[in-house]
Amino acid sequence: MQFDTLDAAFEFWKNYGGRTGFGVRKMYANKSRRDGQITTVRYACAKEGHRVPDKRDHLTKTPRAETRTECLVRLGLQFNRESSKFEVHDFVSEHNHVLHTEETCFMIPTQRNLADGQTVHIDFATDSGLKPKAAHQFFSQQVGGRENLGYTERDQKNYLRSKRQKDMAYGEAGSLLRYLHNQSCENPSFQYAVQLDSEEQITNIFWADTRMIIAYAHFGDVITFDTTYSTNKEYRPFGVFAGFNHHRETIIFGAALLYDETAESFKWLFQTFLEAHKQKKAKDYIYRPRSGNGKGTV
Repeated sequence: MQFDTLDAAFEFWKNYGGRTGFGVRKMYANKSRRDGQITTVRYACAKEGHRVPDKRDHLTKTPRAETRTECLVRLGLQFNRESSKFEVHDFVSEHNHVLHTEETCFMIPTQRNLADGQTVHIDFATDSGLKPKAAHQFFSQQVGGRENLGYTERDQKNYLRSKRQKDMAYGEAGSLLRYLHNQSCENPSFQYAVQLDSEEQITNIFWADTRMIIAYAHFGDVITFDTTYSTNKEYRPFGVFAGFNHHRETIIFGAALLYDETAESFKWLFQTFLEAHKQKKAKDYIYRPRSGNGKGTV
């Protein structure tokens, strides 16, 4: 048997493992010192060899289960310079462990893969408010069972977590958090706080710089909290704590980006505002909601 490329060879090995019921791994690849060409390659069963002892094992409270059994199943390839192809020169097929059944082969790590079309469906379901477990069950029913889906519920959760981390690293929220962090490093008086939901996603953000804190200490007897100041493309409330100085000029005591205008969000925001200003309470508060249906003074 011959293969044009190593990618084609490993894809064949993966498919063979999926049909037979075992996971696969790459063992080694040797290169020629003369021209750097890969000359020999070996692919093996995922249970080949044994785990190297860890010096920290005596500190481990819940060690991982041993998964390797020194299985000898392997596929060896050798590069033929005349045909420029990789030829099979070594093959062992006898396992020393129990193989997966046809019903559980989809759980083998090397048989699981999230296709681009599937990630689009997962993103759409998440944006629609569907929980990961319910979404996975729905997609499984569409393809006639979870064994035909190609990925597990854990793979789906890992994808969503990775996507969320990437969005936080490169998106608007990540840029804002990086800016707030840099400001607090440059000026210890700079205050900011972030509220997370049960899924550890950002919901509300509050910040107040040094000028805001000083202004509130001098002119914080009466403040207004306004969420009609501005809107954004996400239609999230942008709140501003404001007041007047002795020249009757508008001054800012703090600002916040809110997920919504619920009592829970406001409770967190006002508590955070007081903590930033050392628990100094104003004599009167004026609140203007975006909807215009709220009370004028709170």
